[in-house]
Amino acid sequence: MLSPRITAIGTYVPQRRLTNFDLEQMVDTNNEWIIQRTGIKERRIARSDEYTSDLCISAVKDMMLRYNKKIDDVDMIIVATSTPDFPFPSVASIIQNKLGIANAGAIDLSAACAGFVYALHTAQGYVTSGLHKKILVIGADTISKITDYTDRSTCILFGDGAGAVLVEKDVKSNSFIGFHLGSDGSGAQHVYRRGLSGTVNDTELLDTRYLVQNGREVFRWVVRNIPDNIKVILDKTQTSIDQVNWFIPHSANLRLIEPICEKLDYPMTKTLYSLVNFGNTSAATIPLALDLGIREGKVKDGDKALLYGFGSGLVHAGQLLEWNLDEQINAPKPL
Repeated sequence: MLSPRITAIGTYVPQRRLTNFDLEQMVDTNNEWIIQRTGIKERRIARSDEYTSDLCISAVKDMMLRYNKKIDDVDMIIVATSTPDFPFPSVASIIQNKLGIANAGAIDLSAACAGFVYALHTAQGYVTSGLHKKILVIGADTISKITDYTDRSTCILFGDGAGAVLVEKDVKSNSFIGFHLGSDGSGAQHVYRRGLSGTVNDTELLDTRYLVQNGREVFRWVVRNIPDNIKVILDKTQTSIDQVNWFIPHSANLRLIEPICEKLDYPMTKTLYSLVNFGNTSAATIPLALDLGIREGKVKDGDKALLYGFGSGLVHAGQLLEWNLDEQINAPKPL
């Protein structure tokens, strides 16, 4: 059996900053209130002509530069996103063409804010089975393009970003220790974007092209369910919470992460998140947080990292990883 290993990581965020003070000029809110309720100070916003595929390509190039990686032999591209450039073709196909990857399958995966972990899980299965040898996994979103900037309950939360990793076959080292996946479709109406359907679970949807979220109900569901699901991974892998070096949850809201850690009796000092300067970037929050930990010298080879994503669906997915990247050749550029 082949062992899948994560060998490299790269990230990218757009240059434009949208601060809390900027939002004060747009909606009825203020910096103190936003920080108190979310922990977010600013977020990055894509240009009008900058799309999810552009962010993905920049993240891949960052990875290639830092780890001296070639990608012409990648045989599968998986992009987790809720904001593709088009309904079709896929973002993965656009990336395949623009990066000149000649012999690769290309698929987009839709699992909202849990998408990156689901994509990792899919890549693990492909490599373990022997179907593929080198997979490019990307979590990316341009949520600003579907955010209503007159709705203060959502516009204060979201930003844009991308994170990419390579998952490669390895005969000795395996990054993947254990996982747990799940879904509760009864909560589908709490986070959605209107599509072809007019209802979810017999609930009439708002006729809008923007993201719609019932933050209170999502908060309740996450705090009630996610800690127990995290414990499932720990039990399956016979790992104690004390053996986890870094907890990396979806960076939705700092006030959401805090009660999860409290229920797990896990210190916030060992929890990595990306929301303070980037906001909620959906499928990109976890790779951004992970890469911030690497850039700051926190995450080291041999560390155990517990990733857990959750979002619209309501879906959730966790992976317990042992971190063991290839040597980083070049220092990363500042985000």
